[in-house]
Amino acid sequence: MNHSCISKRLSTVAYAAVLLAVAIAFLTFGAARAEGKPIKIVATTTMLADLIDRIGADHVDVSALMGPGVDPHLYQAGAGAVAKLQNSDVVAYHGLHLEGKMGEVFESLDAQNHKTICLEDGIEKKGLLSDENNPEIFDPHIWFDVSLWKQAAVHVSAALAELDEANAADYEANLETYLKELDELEVYIKARVEELPEDQRVLITAHDAFRYFGRAYGIEVRGLQGISTDAEASTSAVSDLAALIAAKKIRAIFIESSVPVKNVEALQDAVKARGFDVAIGGELYSDALGDADTDAGTYIGMVRANVDTIVNALKGGM
Repeated sequence: MNHSCISKRLSTVAYAAVLLAVAIAFLTFGAARAEGKPIKIVATTTMLADLIDRIGADHVDVSALMGPGVDPHLYQAGAGAVAKLQNSDVVAYHGLHLEGKMGEVFESLDAQNHKTICLEDGIEKKGLLSDENNPEIFDPHIWFDVSLWKQAAVHVSAALAELDEANAADYEANLETYLKELDELEVYIKARVEELPEDQRVLITAHDAFRYFGRAYGIEVRGLQGISTDAEASTSAVSDLAALIAAKKIRAIFIESSVPVKNVEALQDAVKARGFDVAIGGELYSDALGDADTDAGTYIGMVRANVDTIVNALKGGM
């Protein structure tokens, strides 16, 4: 299994707790399955938890380690994370360095034969984008290309069927239903993007989370930070983007729900200094879904909300 998320070390106490948790989970998983109980799954992000919930339905009890507004690039496993792991049968995560500070957690799970689902294992590498500054690191934000999220759904369905063969037919049926909904989502995205003149199809955000979205739907994408939020935006990045916005008269730039707004506000000021006013077009969901009781609380709802925010802001008064 590919644990490309390896980064910072856990504290000694947290690491020991994880080892204890996976040992307990390994012993209890078989008994729980025999009793017909739902599989307890902890997914790292809200996007992944939603995907597993759609495929697993009543056969899974899934929760997200990181809630709305949490940045997975910076998230570090603490007491709350360990508590969730202690009560899980399966841990599901993205890989591709998205959970950049949880590498040792995943290594320890693998070493103890704890059951895991890693999305990276189900995505064709030829479809991945590399970090412009480090070609050996792939962009983890695959959910912004619906065709890649379909691959993730297929992988989750197969993984659940392997864990729970008795309900494999249900997972396959749920997958087929979900794939049809994703087909409809792609049609919606393309129709909305077509509303924009080609010279206004430029998306500028706090960090480079939307490159897959841009590639899939014909939008030029620029981010103040790279594919991770672990480093601050440089002065040159702000200056270069400000010049681009002023030259192309781009109507709006966007903040993100899981990234501080200060860099985007600094960019807005830099554009104004060049004699052009650019609006902050709204908040996009990048590394987490919205609150559970909102339309953006599901993957499909989140993508639709983002597309509507982007297109409506870039259209301006047209």
